[in-house]
Amino acid sequence: MSIYLLQTINGIGIGMLYFLLAVGLSIVFGLLRFVNFAHGAFYLLGAYFCFQLTRWGVSFWAALVLAPLAVGALGWFTEKLVLRHVYAKAHEFHILVTVGIALVVQELVILQWGPLGDSVAVPELLDGVVIWGSFIYPKYRLFVIGFTAALAVLLWWVLEGTRLGSAVRAGSESTEMVSLLGLNVYRIFSLVFALGAATAALAGVLAAPIRGAEPFMGIEALGVAFVIVVVGGMGSFSGALVGGLLIGIIQSLMSTVWPEGARLMIYVAMAAVLLLRPHGLLGRPA
Repeated sequence: MSIYLLQTINGIGIGMLYFLLAVGLSIVFGLLRFVNFAHGAFYLLGAYFCFQLTRWGVSFWAALVLAPLAVGALGWFTEKLVLRHVYAKAHEFHILVTVGIALVVQELVILQWGPLGDSVAVPELLDGVVIWGSFIYPKYRLFVIGFTAALAVLLWWVLEGTRLGSAVRAGSESTEMVSLLGLNVYRIFSLVFALGAATAALAGVLAAPIRGAEPFMGIEALGVAFVIVVVGGMGSFSGALVGGLLIGIIQSLMSTVWPEGARLMIYVAMAAVLLLRPHGLLGRPA
């Protein structure tokens, strides 16, 4: 099998993880007009909660459910107890508060698990490779692609086919209009923020068997998430999906062609998109 085809498939897998990481950030911005610099911390907690649960003897499959639920609950409490009180403040307050939360989470992780990374084993069911003619590929990475694709469909249905999704889409246009319709805007804010935290944590859980868990992965994830949101378009679900896949494939292919510049090319791609479409590939002009 061609190395470029293999790297393209790798890029799709990475891109789907990036989509999970970025979609919550994009949706929260679209509804709340709030840029959450603590988003990478939820990804970090997802990876470490997965590590801790598996260390306690809990199966990876249970951790895949429990860790995002726990982080989603933390996100809900964080929004309700802290962030809700700064929505009306200037953007500088948003940055200070969320960066502060991210740093606190990072230091707590170091205190609990240490400054060095920890590995998470691939579940036994998905250990090994799939061999189909000349196609040889790790089972776990194929699972990640299939699982995240199914989850993307589910998230799309939630946003497009449910009452909550209608409220979120309406709120992205005008939160005042949603209030006039008799809906509890703050409850919707909390639910959306919790959903964003849970999807970021799920990306962390899925990434843990591939790259392990280490205290500074949240910073790296936050940078990539912002690139994807900018490339795809702020507040756009489909933009997060397209942006995640595009960035994932570019990074994977460049790691073969120019390994030292693979990370750099992510930002080159972002700059190119901004020059051609300042509001992102699928974003709406302000």
